[in-house]
Amino acid sequence: MTIREYTLPAAGARPRTIALAAHGTIYYTDYARGYLARFDPASGRLLKEFPSPGGPNSHPYGIAIGTNGEVWYSESGVQPNTLVRFDPKSESFSTETIPSGGGVVRNMVATSSGRLYLACSGVDKVAVVDLNK
Repeated sequence: MTIREYTLPAAGARPRTIALAAHGTIYYTDYARGYLARFDPASGRLLKEFPSPGGPNSHPYGIAIGTNGEVWYSESGVQPNTLVRFDPKSESFSTETIPSGGGVVRNMVATSSGRLYLACSGVDKVAVVDLNK
């Protein structure tokens, strides 16, 4: 087993969760700074950072990538928590409020059938999002 670590260019960066995209790049949520970032492990380079729609205190957390390549993550510093969709093709965001408030979504999973499952840990709920609608 070989472990290689990469130093990120922003000194205050705190990657909280990661998701692997189909083309081998990694997306991660930067909890401390309020960013979504795309990293290429093959080259060891940070490809781009995107400010999260909720701002620097949005505390992005749980993340998943859907079958069409869209990146989904939660903003835990926004009350109620939000579910954010990022389209890598247009580099655009859309945001939806989580009905229960979310209570910090630390984990989420996207399925091949077009569903997204969220662990709403602070409110004792599991949310299911139908991405086909």
